[in-house]
Amino acid sequence: MEWVFDGGRPCLDLVNTLRSRHSTGVELLTGPDALAEWLSLAGFTAGPVPVTAGNVLAAKALREAVDRVLLPAGVPAEMDIELVNNAAASAPSPPPRLVLADGVLRRDVPAPKDPVAAAFAALAADAIDLAAGDASVRECAADDCGLRFCDASPRRNRQWCSMSRCGNRAKARAHYARVSGRED
Repeated sequence: MEWVFDGGRPCLDLVNTLRSRHSTGVELLTGPDALAEWLSLAGFTAGPVPVTAGNVLAAKALREAVDRVLLPAGVPAEMDIELVNNAAASAPSPPPRLVLADGVLRRDVPAPKDPVAAAFAALAADAIDLAAGDASVRECAADDCGLRFCDASPRRNRQWCSMSRCGNRAKARAHYARVSGRED
């Protein structure tokens, strides 16, 4: 699977699991194995975890609600805000605990009972922080991309999801057009 983690925030990396939104839409969360792989590569689980088809549907619903909340064409729908809030509250992290190991007290955080729900809760909490913060969520300006990214640049004028991918291609096209005397 061709996962991209260029959104700048975990919740935007989830949103970017649906590619080419502006045209055909390429779904990357094709089933439980794909979601388990994404959760692991995104750092939410320590390796693949059991994922159900219901988890995939929930991930897609959360992904679309996050996208609509963060890139609204107006005021976000209450239904989307509620879905994000419910996901954030659905799996609180286990509280830390003290463990005595070799005569030394250490902080330990137990693994969550449901690592998939805990990942969704963390993704939703990240979306809440992003929506309420001062960074801007933008869509890549490349005609063939459409990935969402967090623009925390001082002027909030970043155009591309990644300079190494879309930014360089756009600059190369503009340079070629200038050199060849063609308008792009």
